[in-house]
Amino acid sequence: MTLELYKQVVITRDLPEKHLYRGDVAVLVDFIEHPSGGEQGAILEVFNVLGESIDVLTVPLSAVEALRAEYVPSVRLLEKTG
Repeated sequence: MTLELYKQVVITRDLPEKHLYRGDVAVLVDFIEHPSGGEQGAILEVFNVLGESIDVLTVPLSAVEALRAEYVPSVRLLEKTG
């Protein structure tokens, strides 16, 4: 399935340094090329359940996939930083 800009995607691996985990949902904002020819990246914006932006981050493209009808949303508490 092709990833589309400004659509929700699911994070496919834990990103503990960002307090995000496999199964969290984000919006794909842009694609970026790796500066030394490595894997293409994805810029994601993460929102809380009220629609408030909580983070913008860059991940390898392999760390996201399109949402599928088989997925069921869930809720978890976001760990606080600082």
